[in-house]
Amino acid sequence: MNKLITAMLYLVVCSFFSNPISTAAAAKHGGGRHHHQHHTARHHQHHYRHHHSGSRNGGSEGIASWYGNQFQGHVTASGERYDMNELTAAHNSLPLSSYVQVTNMHNQRTVVVRINDRGPYTGNRVMDLSYAAAKELGIHKSGTAAIKITPLAMN
Repeated sequence: MNKLITAMLYLVVCSFFSNPISTAAAAKHGGGRHHHQHHTARHHQHHYRHHHSGSRNGGSEGIASWYGNQFQGHVTASGERYDMNELTAAHNSLPLSSYVQVTNMHNQRTVVVRINDRGPYTGNRVMDLSYAAAKELGIHKSGTAAIKITPLAMN
């Protein structure tokens, strides 16, 4: 238990003093389990500002998919239970509990999601969105879309 607390404290301190991209390696451990958080990304969106990573466009681009009812209630990499109705996403390297803005490149709709899981593990996809996030972006019917991911940092 002490190792878990130390690891979580280390992750929080690293996240506070550096940008989300540079702490991605520290969070890759897929780590500790903790209880479900009841706050949504939409609630926290106004507390964050854009943070530009080292890339030219301030983020990364790729194909996103979404996961829904078949994973409802499963434990995520963050330790909370997956809720398809919250604005969350899975990413392989962004720190758990970090926030990103996701833009649908086809219709320019955006949503802010909290990274709470690892994946996707299929094909060439860069992100798995919750059903709620996919619906906000207008990709819940098509299943996949080209997206841009812009990391956000606290003000």
